[in-house]
Order: sequence, then C-alpha cells, then structure tokens
Amino acid sequence: MTLVRSGLGAASWNVLTEGVAGNLGVSFGWATNLISLSVLVAWIPLRELPGLGTVLNVAVVGFAADATAAVLPRPQGTLTEIAYLVAGLVALAFFDAVYLGAQFGSGPRDGIMTGLVRLTRLPVAVVRTGIDVAVAGAGWLMGGTLGAGTVLVALCMGPLVGFFLPRVAVRLPVVDGEGQPQ
Repeated sequence: MTLVRSGLGAASWNVLTEGVAGNLGVSFGWATNLISLSVLVAWIPLRELPGLGTVLNVAVVGFAADATAAVLPRPQGTLTEIAYLVAGLVALAFFDAVYLGAQFGSGPRDGIMTGLVRLTRLPVAVVRTGIDVAVAGAGWLMGGTLGAGTVLVALCMGPLVGFFLPRVAVRLPVVDGEGQPQ
C-alpha cells in the first residue's frame, strides 16, 4: 500500500487492480481478491499446485490492503513520497521472497512466475520483469495509475526477489521414492 500511497506509481499488479476496481466499481481489496481468483486459472497449464500460502494469500492480502489504506497516512512532500516508494519496493520484494522461500505455496500472481521459471528455466528476474511490464501495461490501459515509480518497480522487483530468495529460502531435504532423506 505504501507504493500506491506514494503517488509516484504503484507496483504492476496494483496498477491492474486499480484499473479493475475502477471498471467494476469495487474496492481495491475486493479487486485484488477477484484478480487472485482469476489468475489461479492460469495455473492449470503451468501445473502449479496450491498450498497453505496460496489460500492465505487469496484470503488475507486484499483485506490487509484495505486495512492498511485506512490507517496509512498520505505522504507529505516529495521526499516522503520517494521514501514510501523505496520502502514499499524493498519490503514487497523481501517479503515476497520470504513467503515464497517458506515453500507453503505461492500466491496466485507469484504462481505464474514460479510456474514460468520452472517451465522456461529462465531466471526469476527475467520472468518477473516480463510479467510486471505486461501487467502494468494492461492495468494502465484499464485506467490504473502508471508513474515513474511503476517503471522502477517493474524493472527492479524481479532482480530484488531474485536477490533475496536464495538468501531466505528454506532448504527442504531431498527424499527418495520411499520417503527417506537422501
């Protein structure tokens, strides 16, 4: 929500969410949840499997966005706007990597990324950047707010998640066909 409140341009998925919310006449949180459910359909050809993290992402993120919007003050001045943008970008990338690294299942939007990374064998940074640019463009065409910050986020999220993920990921033991650790 700090990215949205910065006024400098939100994250790509937030641009899409703003566009959807405006077109459907629903809150940002409800639009987030509707997009999450819709995006899960894209998991079918990617053969992504949902987990607890998937369910919690769909159930909690949109409502948390609405709650945060209700209490987060609007930034006063350009420096505060920039601080909101930078803090939001780094926090979003870090916490994205933390929850993905926990390996309890990715959220709907990240499931597209993890599925494409697995299938294409391209780096996280490349896949995430491509998705973010495409989603921001679609959101902008629907009336979402696009700004310099959106471009920064679209170009930096992939590399930042790619940087944080190997540093926070839980290493699960490899097991053989009989369930024994190798």
